[in-house]
Amino acid sequence: MAPFEMKLSVIIPAFNEAKWIQRCTRSVFDAVQGNARPGLSTEVIVVDNNSTDGTGELARTAGARVVFEPVNQIARSRNAGAAAATGDWFLFFDADSLLPGETLTDVLETMQSGRFVGGGTVVAFDTTPWWAWPLLAAGNCLFLLFRITPGCLIFCRADVFRELGGFSEALYAAEDAEFGIRMQAWAKRHGLRTVMLRKHPPITSSRKLHLYSKPELLKLLVRFLRSPRATLRNPKHLDLFYGGRR
Repeated sequence: MAPFEMKLSVIIPAFNEAKWIQRCTRSVFDAVQGNARPGLSTEVIVVDNNSTDGTGELARTAGARVVFEPVNQIARSRNAGAAAATGDWFLFFDADSLLPGETLTDVLETMQSGRFVGGGTVVAFDTTPWWAWPLLAAGNCLFLLFRITPGCLIFCRADVFRELGGFSEALYAAEDAEFGIRMQAWAKRHGLRTVMLRKHPPITSSRKLHLYSKPELLKLLVRFLRSPRATLRNPKHLDLFYGGRR
């Protein structure tokens, strides 16, 4: 790959992620080191989203720059990291995930191509209950078919992110998919594209499938199908994301 001048900001929102944050940041630093090349610089920002378990200090110890966001909301956390970032490109990465070096290689090659304003990836779980395999496969198919950007990994040109106004703070969930829709529309208006990468997915935790019962997961799904707008705008309905089980 030819040398190019670019700064990449990796932004990791984190709420009570003491169990995962150091593993996550180490994987990011390892991926960055494995993709070192002339002209590329990187910063890693962890947004401590009002954690009570020492997440911020653990991230700082691991070598990340830590930003504090007092309001517990994933969209605000992502936006706070972007506001502090100085890169030409933003890569938003979930704190309960691991970033393979090959995944970052794919992302960097996409950025360098000049044809895309951003995109996302399909995902892989660290462990998957037998009953969840069809759900994971169906989810990844939907991601690819409709270019839905899952929050595990989203990347975007910094100037485009700012022009779009970042993630919607009216939403307490699905802000990742909503942002991807707006990013895709922007790209189309400007003769560019977004992309969903599939060759080397990041590894994300399946803990919610273990921490929450099938009836609880089904209840959330039914609530969302009945009233998606109200569900996504009220954290009281989203214990899966904002509850104490981590």
